[in-house]
Amino acid sequence: MSTLPARLHERRPSTRTLVYWAAVLNAQLLVVIGYVILVSGPPRSLRGLFILVMPWLWLDVSWWSYRNSSVSSVTSRRRVVASLLAVGYFLVLSVAGGLLLPGIGARATGFRLVTYQTPPGFAPALLYSGERLVVNLIPYKLAGYLALAWLVYGTLADASRSVGAGVLGLFSCVSCVLPVVAGVLTTVTGAAGFAATVGQQSYLLSTTVFVATVLLLRWRPTVSALSRLRP
Repeated sequence: MSTLPARLHERRPSTRTLVYWAAVLNAQLLVVIGYVILVSGPPRSLRGLFILVMPWLWLDVSWWSYRNSSVSSVTSRRRVVASLLAVGYFLVLSVAGGLLLPGIGARATGFRLVTYQTPPGFAPALLYSGERLVVNLIPYKLAGYLALAWLVYGTLADASRSVGAGVLGLFSCVSCVLPVVAGVLTTVTGAAGFAATVGQQSYLLSTTVFVATVLLLRWRPTVSALSRLRP
């Protein structure tokens, strides 16, 4: 019977993995330092420091989840159903998290590219303000929601009994619902501008929920699995 320390030991990263992530984190640190020196100046509060770090956390966790996830071979029918549900899940997250918003009618301004005005990870961001639809393609959120959709796809595709069981599992899965709830709670509902979408959200809440969701979807714990983990 597996114990928790034994399972953690099995998942210990290799030297190559540690070197890879050290290089990635150092490159990101240089980008942040360059932004602070050339654009914003040093952060004046813990919140300001967190805003500099948070997008990279989303991006790194997203990339880690993709690199360390695989989907077993499944039937075409299950693959199609899982894909459609994962796309639907991504769209729900996008609406709840502010990537997609209702249009603003005659006040629409079209496309806009945000570059150095905001911290790396928030930018470069492609924004579209239309009469019927507003799109805020913020890099860290886009990467995060794509990663969650990929993990949901893997969860559904790997459902042990049937596609139906996988669908039922998705909608009864707390870890799948958490980011939607967090997105609804933290999105400013009538705002179309980039500043409203980015500046007025609870970053700590959304980040905590995102990381927890990725870990849960990656691990996919069940009651029986948890009962087998002995400290």
